[in-house]
Amino acid sequence: MVRDYLEALNGAMQIEQLPAYAPELNPTEYIWGQLKNHALANRCATNFSDLKTGARNRLRSMQRRPTLIRAFWRQAELPL
Repeated sequence: MVRDYLEALNGAMQIEQLPAYAPELNPTEYIWGQLKNHALANRCATNFSDLKTGARNRLRSMQRRPTLIRAFWRQAELPL
C-alpha cells in the first residue's frame, strides 16, 4: 500500500533505509548528550522535582541558542 502510494508520486518522494538503531542520526540524542555531559554534569539535585526543573531550564536555555541546535542537526545529517 505504501509502495503503491510512493510509486504514484512519480519520484517526488524518496525512501531512505535507516539502520534499526542509529542514535548518531538522531539530533535529539545530541541534545540529551549536551544536557547530560555539560549543562547538568555537576548538578546535584536534592530530589526529582529539582532535577526536572533544572533540566527544563537548561533545555529552554538551549532553545535560545539556535547555532547550537543547528550544529546538532548538521552532526546528524545523513551522508549522501
